[in-house]
Amino acid sequence: MQNYSIFSLARHALNRHMGWTPAWRSHPLKERYDVIVIGAGGHGLATAYYLAKEYGITDVAVLERGWLGGGNVARNTVTVRSNYLRDASIPFYVKSVALYQGLTNDLNFNTMYSKRTMIDVVQTFPTMRALRRRQLAMDIHGATYRRISTEELRRRIPALTGGGPDARLPIMGGMVHTDAGVNRHDAVAWGLARGADALGVQLHQQTPVTKLLRGRNGAVEGVETPRGNICARKVAVAVSGHTTSLTETVGLKLPLRTMNLTAFVSEPVKPLVDVIVNCPDSGFYFSQSDKGEMVIGGVPDMGQSFRRDIKQHVFEDTVTAMLSLFPRFSRLKLLRQWGGHLDITPDASPIVDETDVPGLFVTAGWWGGYKAIPAGGLTLAHHIANGSPHPLMAPFSIKRFRHLDYVMESGTTTAR
Repeated sequence: MQNYSIFSLARHALNRHMGWTPAWRSHPLKERYDVIVIGAGGHGLATAYYLAKEYGITDVAVLERGWLGGGNVARNTVTVRSNYLRDASIPFYVKSVALYQGLTNDLNFNTMYSKRTMIDVVQTFPTMRALRRRQLAMDIHGATYRRISTEELRRRIPALTGGGPDARLPIMGGMVHTDAGVNRHDAVAWGLARGADALGVQLHQQTPVTKLLRGRNGAVEGVETPRGNICARKVAVAVSGHTTSLTETVGLKLPLRTMNLTAFVSEPVKPLVDVIVNCPDSGFYFSQSDKGEMVIGGVPDMGQSFRRDIKQHVFEDTVTAMLSLFPRFSRLKLLRQWGGHLDITPDASPIVDETDVPGLFVTAGWWGGYKAIPAGGLTLAHHIANGSPHPLMAPFSIKRFRHLDYVMESGTTTAR
């Protein structure tokens, strides 16, 4: 793998940057691998990378129906945080945030990580009570979360001019999560792909999986693609939004429902906000990118949907809520909008486990799975390599739904 540094940048500048080697290679598709990972998004690439890096399993094929990093990893609002409620969730996301902070050095690829801090703008007593409860739970695990006054809140977010005493929902304070940050989503995908390729993993784009294959003993034995059948003793499904479409090809039913989650960005403007702003009572959140764009998200459309565009009523509700607290933003022009589809479990917590089909693993049910990419990949790789769940992921077994042993997680952004 070619090393990236200021010295290599200066050296390649002499020949107009024409001597760089490709970040990852294209290989002939083999008939058999030790492990197949379906989906070259964040979780799929992280799983392949950690399989090779931590466990020495390099005979791995990552199959992607489109282009690398073109799914939900490119359709999100890039927030990284660990302000969750449950004892099962907090350590996992604390680990994920820590992995994100070191990802640039680990991959020798600039993911443009920026530790921003998230501030929750609180407008109702029930929300303040719920977030105080979350603070006390996070304190047990050493995660950062604390209450601030309305005066300090407005000092930290000068653009917040709405929500005064006469507003329908006046601001009554805030909560600060200093560990939160943002980075560049496509850089995360490219860096993981480059790192996995350097360790021997094969990446195959434009290779859709149409069906999972089972052997006579009931275990998974590979996948079916338009390029032919590919055999493997272990197959991992990491295709957020389309998990059930694949698992049902082997008769496996999972407790998942696919929903649409939308976001949009404004035109670039001068720096206005240097933190991530979350308004759970109003139902929106945003941050300002390095280019100056306001990256804005809202509540999900709760209806079953596989669409990847934005619904007009969701857009209007989000904008209306945002302008109630940030009226000056009415002058911003919309640059682009998009939607992603998420498969959500009944308790809003993920499933990372081996299924009832031996050798078939799934990572699914992520409500905002971008923040979980490195830890999600690490824990799934551990399970594939060792045949047992990682301690951080053990509570998120699919078996919890058989006994209603839910991990009810209300610590999701703008969840209402």
